[in-house]
Amino acid sequence: MEPTAFEGKPEISAGQALVCLDIAASRVRRALPRFTYRSQNHSGVGGIYPCRDNDHWSSGFWPGQIWLSHLHTRDPVLKHAGMIQAESMLARIEAKIEVDHHDMGFLYTPSCIAAWMITGDERAKRAALLAADQMMTRYQEKGGFFQAWGEMGADDNYRYIIDCLMNLPLLYRASAQTGKADYAEKAAIHAKTCLVNSFRPDGSTYHTFFMDPASGSPIRGVTCQGYDNDSSWARGQAWAVYGAALAYRYTKDGAWRDTFYQAAGYFLDRLPDDLVPYWDLIFTKGDEPRDSSAGAIAACGLIEMASQTGGDESASLLRTARKLTAALATGYAAAGDTDGLLLHGTYSKKSPHNTCTQEGVDECLTWGDYFYLEALYRLSNPRWEPFW
Repeated sequence: MEPTAFEGKPEISAGQALVCLDIAASRVRRALPRFTYRSQNHSGVGGIYPCRDNDHWSSGFWPGQIWLSHLHTRDPVLKHAGMIQAESMLARIEAKIEVDHHDMGFLYTPSCIAAWMITGDERAKRAALLAADQMMTRYQEKGGFFQAWGEMGADDNYRYIIDCLMNLPLLYRASAQTGKADYAEKAAIHAKTCLVNSFRPDGSTYHTFFMDPASGSPIRGVTCQGYDNDSSWARGQAWAVYGAALAYRYTKDGAWRDTFYQAAGYFLDRLPDDLVPYWDLIFTKGDEPRDSSAGAIAACGLIEMASQTGGDESASLLRTARKLTAALATGYAAAGDTDGLLLHGTYSKKSPHNTCTQEGVDECLTWGDYFYLEALYRLSNPRWEPFW
């Protein structure tokens, strides 16, 4: 699993991971006066997260940081703040505030699944099940996928994105909790559609994939946030790495195991010397912005697959994950008065070939902070059952 470029790179030790967890949890605790009753913005502005209402697709990652910090410290103040955030998430799904999209897993897994797993709180469980029901409204029978955004069935939005692999665990958990097979069945169908269409033969991925609304047949893969349609957006590739590992966990389909190794190999082979990716994997050197969040997500994906294997295979995956995490901890961890936990992330970088709005370039990103914390926690607690 380790490319040649990884030889001689330092690994983060268990003791170092614990020290980094202490620092990260203290920074989360320090932010509570601003963000106990408000949400973090998706990305920093000049190194500081603006406060915002709970109305963005990324709003679940801040409560996820609170819960991971609570697990590490057992600080009751963090638990109290986590429950306040879970109540906000329940209010949001009950009122249907900005939930007409597929990202229910990003919203409700690190917030309410986490709260329910840690505390047994039934209201958090209810919020997660309502979110699963909401996600099911985005399912398209023709093509077998969860439509990402926009008016259902509209030609210009009849598509899904690679990110959605991370939303599917919410549905698998809903099936387990309710005994209703439909959640898991639809999740598995979407995963199969993604497997067939979104992964190129070399293991790279399309960010978004359009389907034919009349027949459900695949049309084309393009990008929204990557550099070009034929390149591989770094965070999208990282979602594919972690998402493939999760798909293998829930389906036990060996095709997902093979796809995980292809996707992870592509990601790892295109990292620069310091092992932290540029915002698109077409870049391996130069002055383009990095996306540290993609490195954190990929590290979590490697750890997830390691937990499903054994022997030399698991050891190799963990070595690589420890090297990715060490690179983040030593060169990208935030310090001082800067908000967040992880510097040099890229939310959305404009290029001549994509359709995105540029924002959050070279900033802290709330999901980057979350997955950095998750990687540290998983490396320190290898038997932990993740929220996903």
